[in-house]
Amino acid sequence: MSNMYLKLSKTVEKKITEDRAKGILSKAYTKDGDVYRKYPNLDKESVLRPSFVRDISKILNCVYYNRYADKTQVFSLYRNDDISRRSLHVQLVSRIARDIGALLGLNLHLIEAIALGHDLGHTPFGHKGEEILSKIYFEHTGRYFLHNVQSVRVLHKIFPSNISLQTLDGILCHNGEREMKNYKPQNNKGFDEFDNRIEECYLDCNKVKKLVPSTLEGCVVRISDIIAYLGKDRQDAGRAKIQFDSSIEGLNGELINNIIVSLIENSYGKDYIIISDEEYARIQKAKEDNNSMIYKSAQLQKMYEPLEPMFRNIYEKMLADLLDKKRDSLVYDHHIDYVKRHRVSYIEHTDYEKEEPNQLVVDYIASMTDDYFIDLHSFLFPESPHKLEYITYFGNKKRISAI
Repeated sequence: MSNMYLKLSKTVEKKITEDRAKGILSKAYTKDGDVYRKYPNLDKESVLRPSFVRDISKILNCVYYNRYADKTQVFSLYRNDDISRRSLHVQLVSRIARDIGALLGLNLHLIEAIALGHDLGHTPFGHKGEEILSKIYFEHTGRYFLHNVQSVRVLHKIFPSNISLQTLDGILCHNGEREMKNYKPQNNKGFDEFDNRIEECYLDCNKVKKLVPSTLEGCVVRISDIIAYLGKDRQDAGRAKIQFDSSIEGLNGELINNIIVSLIENSYGKDYIIISDEEYARIQKAKEDNNSMIYKSAQLQKMYEPLEPMFRNIYEKMLADLLDKKRDSLVYDHHIDYVKRHRVSYIEHTDYEKEEPNQLVVDYIASMTDDYFIDLHSFLFPESPHKLEYITYFGNKKRISAI
């Protein structure tokens, strides 16, 4: 398949240039003065630190932010620094979304805040880890685990940072697993409604598929999440030597360019974003190809076989320790006490330890990096007969953990 890079029409290009020269922004631009916080008097915007810049700072300084660096994007057990981790994915989403936002005349600070925080609640081992944790959590409680909901929980409940509703809403609604041709913001009336939507997601995992951000900035981050992972996951699959149809290789740059061009061409000056039928079909086809050839590949599934028993062992052990109030357990030392120490500087001071035990276990596991999870399991279950293996730079396999 030959590459064909689309370009903006002269008409749209001229309009953007003229509007920029006049300082004209989108009519859907979210103003800093319209920020909505749970505690408005505790975070006053200033020239030095506008409203959504404050959100960016809060997210960057969240103690879980560093953990992006050792969380799987798609490929876990590879000693290969060229394979993406979640930290790079978040940067790519932010970069793509800000490029789009700049062209559309949107609030780039709000876009960056949503993008940087959107995966803070992601499990170790990517979506496979999310799937397993949700399965176990549901068996115990009848509730689902969803990484976007957990990302909000990190910033809104675990470390209550007084993040704006606009940013939290964008994080909740970022779910890039469901593509749409047309994204039109849906109004969010306040924190009570927002909290109700979150509770609905815990009880019905399909609710998340119907969420649409309340700002156009949030809509831009959502489609940028899709753009960022579609092509990059293909590049990583090649580096991981996953066998897939070579016809989908080498199209990352073209795919990103053409979706963005279509989006700007069809959306400029509107209060919603829309892409052409052709590019929408390409997104759907690319997702189908990635799903069948990469995410569900026999090679990847084989590597992930040990994960469920590992998750179950850790979950049940930590839950039992909580119910028995074993203060020497790592669920206290490495998680509950850690959270309580860092919550001192935050706004709300509820007793985190008194939350429902399954929720505490889920918080703990979701916060783990890949390496921490592996080491924890090896430490807790040294005699287990199972093992995990990673692929080194030199193609050989080396045992790294007992399960």
